Amino acid sequence: MLNDPLFLVVAGSAILVVIILMVGLGGFAQGGEFNRKHGNRMMRWRIVAQAVAVALILIYVLLRRSGG
Repeated sequence: MLNDPLFLVVAGSAILVVIILMVGLGGFAQGGEFNRKHGNRMMRWRIVAQAVAVALILIYVLLRRSGG
């Protein structure tokens, strides 16, 4: 699996979603100016990154199932 570049891209996208989520949740928990300025933006970035990650996972499964 670690020799498969598509798997590494999928794993990287999932890790990126987790990082964005943690930064967003940290901002919400801390409150203050960062949350007011960037809270909604971080959650929108998470939704976009999550959609990309799900699409990549589906592509990975389809390609590996068909033997690609």
